[in-house]
Amino acid sequence: MGVNLPSLRTAPRRRLAAVGSVLVLSWLLAACTGGGASPGRPTGSATGVPREGGTATFAEAPGTAPNYIFPMDSLAYFNTSNINEFQYLMWRPLYWFGDGDKIVLNEDLSLAEPPKYSAGNTVVDITLKPGNWSDGKPITSRDVTFWINMLRANSADYGQYVPGFFPDDVKKVATPSDTEIVLTLDAPVNPTWFTFNELSQITPMPQHAWDKTSADGPIGDHDLKAASAKDVYKFLDGQARKLQSYADDPLWQVVDGPWKLSEFRPDGYAEFVPNTAYSGTDKPHLAKFVEQPFTSAAAEFNALRAGQITYGYIPQTSMGQAKALTALGYTVDPWYLWSMNILPINFNNPKVGKVFSQLYIRQAMQSLINQPQYISAILHGNGAPDNGPVPTKPDSLYLGAAGRTPQYPYDPKHATELLTANGWTVTPGGVTTCTSPGTGAGHCGEGIAAGQKLSFDLVYSSGVPEVDQEMRAFKSALSQAGIELNLSQAPSNDIFGVITPCKPSDASCGWQMAYWGTGWQFAPDFYPSGEVAFSTGAVGNWGSYSDKTMDAKVAATTTDSDPAAFTDWEAYTAEQVPMLFMPTEANQVSAIKSDLGGAIPQPSAGLSLTPEKWYFTEQG
Repeated sequence: MGVNLPSLRTAPRRRLAAVGSVLVLSWLLAACTGGGASPGRPTGSATGVPREGGTATFAEAPGTAPNYIFPMDSLAYFNTSNINEFQYLMWRPLYWFGDGDKIVLNEDLSLAEPPKYSAGNTVVDITLKPGNWSDGKPITSRDVTFWINMLRANSADYGQYVPGFFPDDVKKVATPSDTEIVLTLDAPVNPTWFTFNELSQITPMPQHAWDKTSADGPIGDHDLKAASAKDVYKFLDGQARKLQSYADDPLWQVVDGPWKLSEFRPDGYAEFVPNTAYSGTDKPHLAKFVEQPFTSAAAEFNALRAGQITYGYIPQTSMGQAKALTALGYTVDPWYLWSMNILPINFNNPKVGKVFSQLYIRQAMQSLINQPQYISAILHGNGAPDNGPVPTKPDSLYLGAAGRTPQYPYDPKHATELLTANGWTVTPGGVTTCTSPGTGAGHCGEGIAAGQKLSFDLVYSSGVPEVDQEMRAFKSALSQAGIELNLSQAPSNDIFGVITPCKPSDASCGWQMAYWGTGWQFAPDFYPSGEVAFSTGAVGNWGSYSDKTMDAKVAATTTDSDPAAFTDWEAYTAEQVPMLFMPTEANQVSAIKSDLGGAIPQPSAGLSLTPEKWYFTEQG
């Protein structure tokens, strides 16, 4: 689920994520499916004669280096850095989403024809396009069922898994031919939701090369039995944790994407060369594509100014130098993603979980987030308000009234009134304390004892100035209502290793609040419903939020094509604040060498890099 720049990409999510008056969901599968780029010369802002060859270097954000190569990521590795910026270069998903800043099914870049639904939306028929692996073997339906079988046997280890959803909702999988897969579902579905959130997860894997339980073991049909499928997963996961051998392990050289990994270092440095056997529509023009890690935004910007980066970003603290970069031969372009920016809170933390469970507490805290100020003063205008689970930018047919208007605008007085009315003695600048324990009107709420203090620990991403500024501003605002915030920093990848769903008795449940600046990207769940982030028991529900009404409303978005079901869920989520909502920052303000074509428009859906479309031009 794992996201995640006119600002700077602050962290992975980046998992990792609008209607005015009418939401037409069928639009996404019919009239507005994307055609993608046509074969031939890619589109872009560069002018001049295209030339083949050259090396393009892409700057990774601090703390977001790829660190997992096997395309079935656990929650700890389920982020954009691993999936969209790394794995997708080598292994293409069954269905590709996004065409520039449009949130659509991209038929040209998908491995299969658009799915066909029948029998009351309980049967899904998928036909693969002709394609092959880098070793010459054809991509077949067996490669799709290999992924499904592996997921079914190892669902608890998959970062996108939600009990009751894919693959639990698939009753039968049939393969009438090498190019056809037929899924029989256990109940009718909303076709848009199933395509955009369930089929979107599937990444065909080379069964003929990976279906084994050890490096020297024989290839077999191990995935057909749960026990041996677990052994296969254990082997592949183990190999994926050996970062130093990524470029040498023959497993990872069998790819169907446009790129093959030629060099990799544990710090995240990655070199890719074209897959000469690639059968897709966009053949690479570059001779090499490099992903370059940086320990800080300042280090990246120094390299950018020195002309060492082809495709980088301008840190928020350096936005005043945008014109200077233009003079150095860069095109400056804000990059917005399909994402919501959230600050997870742990409802199961043994010390403060019961406090977070009180809706009025969450409402008070949300009322102390000054989104307009953050956008103008910290993000230099390169951001958009986040009023609920649906992004306000880029614009889409999903955004409803609840998302266009803040449910809890910045209002310190209202926050104080909420606390006072519910049994707390507010101490501005100090620490507010529960003085009226118990349930019912005027009391602090269930499980909150007398003397409980509103004091919380929050860990946020290190190395990103604007995230640091936001959290210090948040701490100051909370103090107006006597809410104490104890701040600490850690690398983004470390945060994702800590903020997992937990039970109060678990040793891992010590975390209370976390923030990395980019929240949750809707990828590979492009339909912005909430089953992965907000459903009870979902692996991506970091804070273990659980609400029966929420579960029912989420379920309705997955089965009901009526726009009212989606807008009802959207409004309820905005009102409930299951996670705090922060302003959505532009993923980055990109600085792209002006002689690099095919890189603009930048992709909103999935942050999926497509350097195979890039090319250098002969200027003049």
